Amino acid sequence: MSPEEWTYLVVLLISIPIGFLFKKAGPGLKRWGAAAVGLGLTLFTCGPHTLHSLVTILGTWALIQAQPCSCHALALAWTFSYLLFFRALSLLGLPTPTPFTNAVQLLLTLKLVSLASEVQDLHLAQRKEMASGFSKGPTLGLLPDVPSLMETLSYSYCYVGIMTGPFFRYRTYLDWLEQPFPGAVPSLRPLLRRAWPAPLFGLLFLLSSHLFPLEAVREDAFYARPLPARLFYMIPVFFAFRMRFYVAWIAAECGCIAAGFGAYPVAAKARAGGGPTLQCPPPSSPEKAASLEYDYETIRNIDCYSTDFCVRVRDGMRYWNMTVQWWLAQYIYKNAPFRSYVLRSAWTMLLSAYWHGLHPGYYLSFLTIPLCLAAEGRLESALRGRLSPGGQKAWDWVHWFLKMRAYDYMCMGFVLLSMSDTLRYWASIYYCIHLLALVALGLGLALGGGSPSRRKTASQATSLAPEKLREE
Repeated sequence: MSPEEWTYLVVLLISIPIGFLFKKAGPGLKRWGAAAVGLGLTLFTCGPHTLHSLVTILGTWALIQAQPCSCHALALAWTFSYLLFFRALSLLGLPTPTPFTNAVQLLLTLKLVSLASEVQDLHLAQRKEMASGFSKGPTLGLLPDVPSLMETLSYSYCYVGIMTGPFFRYRTYLDWLEQPFPGAVPSLRPLLRRAWPAPLFGLLFLLSSHLFPLEAVREDAFYARPLPARLFYMIPVFFAFRMRFYVAWIAAECGCIAAGFGAYPVAAKARAGGGPTLQCPPPSSPEKAASLEYDYETIRNIDCYSTDFCVRVRDGMRYWNMTVQWWLAQYIYKNAPFRSYVLRSAWTMLLSAYWHGLHPGYYLSFLTIPLCLAAEGRLESALRGRLSPGGQKAWDWVHWFLKMRAYDYMCMGFVLLSMSDTLRYWASIYYCIHLLALVALGLGLALGGGSPSRRKTASQATSLAPEKLREE
């Protein structure tokens, strides 16, 4: 592990006891105490580069105040433009930010775009209310007021997920501040249930990264190895990559759980990133609060089992970095300038790559996903329904195996970063996933397979769920 990774781990681990301290605090102490801790961590790890986050916050707040009816698009343009400037600092002869500054800037971009969208929704709802002439009841997820500058700063610098996620909306943050009877919300047991696999994942990460170091792929001697050895090597590299993020995201979720952050009654049917999908009145007494069953789905960032054992590439995306996936679906995919599912996905992956950074490996990897989505969609639509039940089970197992190999392949671009290293490795295994995807796409088109957007209902009914894989 690098010194930066050890620092991330320490930040994640100290957020857990801090969470227990804040859990039962009042709204004021939660707001300003959590912001003070987050700002302290930012100053400690980023130093003077903290100025970048402050400039981004002030710019977004100014846009919200100036144009509340269209601030979502303006905030998206502003924060993404600032990301370009932020990443070009070394080219401009300015001090290069620390990796921690980059992490803070990434999460802050998501939060501020989401905040602007929530303010825009509030403004539009108020205009409709004025036009109709009557007041409606509280709307699910709607903000009560436009946040002030200090409230925006407290949300932006809240220590929860400040460098690693999970992403959360301002509405989720407000619900935590105003949580009725926080002492009745369970923390310790959900935390232990969530945390138990993390040490195992950590050991597996250390072992796999030691036995199969990524740096070996950059050496000339690696390409003298036989083709099966080169093909195999991407499997443990992606395995180490997954284990690393599993540990980080589980620890980040535990920090939220310790503070009761993102806890909602199960009846609210909360979604990762988005929060409750059903109105659920707050409990009126500690006894009623204690009788409710709660979950932490709002801040759930990873479903480790489903990530590894879901069948399709499309489903694998949903279980990985789940709160960010919700953000991409809500604010990028839905507003994409295309109608086609594959083109919308390509647009979303392009902006996701840009959000991650300017390294060519990100773009090579992310823009391979739409090809895989189109290939699996067309071929599955053309062939799977024609198979017997036994044949469909065999199909799903083969599909799962190829899905994992596709992610192994794409991961190499994500970790090697440079175009030369990525293309050198892919060329050494003959661009096998690209070629396989093109063949599958051509075969699916030849057999009359439908597009992914047209087969949603059928695929949901026929795809093999993780529970079925578990039974097998």
